[in-house]
Amino acid sequence: MIYIFSLGAGKACPMSSTILTPGDEFDRMEQGMRQKVAVLDFGGQYAHLIVRRCRELGVYSELFPHDVSAESLVEGGTQAIIFSGGPKSVYERDAPMCDLEVFKLGVPILGICYGAQLIAHLKGGVVRRAEQREFGRTEFFVDREDELFHGIRKKLTVWMSHSDRIESLPNSEVLGHTEHSPLAAFRLADRIYGVQFHPEVHHTESGKEIIGNFLFRVCGLQRNWELKGFVRRAIEEVKREVGDGKVICALSGGIDSTTTALLVHKAVGENLTCIYVDHGLMRKNETEELLETFKKLKLRVVHVDARERFMRRLRGVSDPEEKRWIIGEEFIRVFEEEARKLGKVDFLAQGTIYPDRIESARAQSGRRASRIKSHHNVAALPKKMNLKLVEPIKDLYKDEVKEIAKELGLPEEIIKRHPFPGPGLAARIIGEVTEEKLRICREASFIVEEELRRSGWYDKVWQAFAIVGDDLATGVLGDERVLGHVVIVRVVESVEAMTADFARLPYGVLENISRRITNEVKGVTWVAYAISSKPPSTIEPC
Repeated sequence: MIYIFSLGAGKACPMSSTILTPGDEFDRMEQGMRQKVAVLDFGGQYAHLIVRRCRELGVYSELFPHDVSAESLVEGGTQAIIFSGGPKSVYERDAPMCDLEVFKLGVPILGICYGAQLIAHLKGGVVRRAEQREFGRTEFFVDREDELFHGIRKKLTVWMSHSDRIESLPNSEVLGHTEHSPLAAFRLADRIYGVQFHPEVHHTESGKEIIGNFLFRVCGLQRNWELKGFVRRAIEEVKREVGDGKVICALSGGIDSTTTALLVHKAVGENLTCIYVDHGLMRKNETEELLETFKKLKLRVVHVDARERFMRRLRGVSDPEEKRWIIGEEFIRVFEEEARKLGKVDFLAQGTIYPDRIESARAQSGRRASRIKSHHNVAALPKKMNLKLVEPIKDLYKDEVKEIAKELGLPEEIIKRHPFPGPGLAARIIGEVTEEKLRICREASFIVEEELRRSGWYDKVWQAFAIVGDDLATGVLGDERVLGHVVIVRVVESVEAMTADFARLPYGVLENISRRITNEVKGVTWVAYAISSKPPSTIEPC
């Protein structure tokens, strides 16, 4: 028996996910996988973005712990190294360091933010707390011609996120500066570079081109990464590994678990049975819509109505972290109960994607980035259930999964659906999850999405929803003064969710949303619009 397990409808290693058909092309790709860019993770929230940008540019890249040995990198075929950013200061006692031997490998190195400061610190430079910190959009000036900035304008708007600055660095060439960072970009001998800003985020002008210059002009790498042929090879691998095994798929309706289900279904056919657990925290009409979609995909689905038991577990709980863990734990319990009804189990197939695996490895090793918010983690489930793992999309990022989903014929309503958190609407309810607040959140969010679709904004933004807490405000309904809930509307624009800006919606759209919510959702008197970006806020409130 096989399980496919993925918590969260919107929803974390050296291995290639690009699989081609057998023959010369596949051999060529496999050879390319042994020539990679290693991104050393110093705990920065944008570390995965660096890997993604390299892959988008056609160069295979992997994320490694910051203290990975130079020997391991050599054995893995590393041709270039990028140091990520991080939350620490290099002069702190517990600041993360790299293996100093990496500087002796003779491969090009690019340090980003903390990574640049670390290079400067280790090479005899001075890094100190800045009198004027730089966060967000900042003007950057290119001071010297260099391959890193080939074809780049002399003045750029870049994304900064740091409290320190490099004040001096011996034997370096200054390539660029900002108003408060005299060494915002530098070059050392042996093709070692550092930039104080983040070229990996889309807020930085020409950021992708700068990374491309490093990969192709500085490092001389060749393009070796594409998704062509992945579906065919993944199906063949599942067939070979599973044989005639029976398959159980825990579907959330998100793109990861649904894509995994379709891949396994193409491999094992009628031996697949899917389990959909309705925890009562889904969007309006979502369960009915998902079941209809699964039917169109010809997936056999067992629908488990677990709404009451989830609400019982959440009663009286206000802490957002506790709510998340309760929901994750209860989901696993429900899944285990349904699994036992189906007899002997041999395999567990999961909709795990590459970021999921990296985060699980961090948790198990004790290495963690500065925690923004905990996520569901099913890493312990296979041990508990004594199953073998099958993870067909384990090396892919979300955007890569979307490409595979399109090839598989996944409906647009799933591919284009806005991300949805694993805890469901509980992540959008501040404080205790009550039936009244759940109703308000569900109805108001439905109106937000409906108005965005009507106005043509739905596909232009990353995520849109309503938030409700315990705050009450006075309103006037008819001729009567009443107390009602305050609903906060959250609509953000983003490319990868690591950073996000609030959407500048037209006033007419906001007016329609506010009018409909106060008129149509009982118990609401005020509607506010969240205009905080990420950072400093997060996208989801809880």
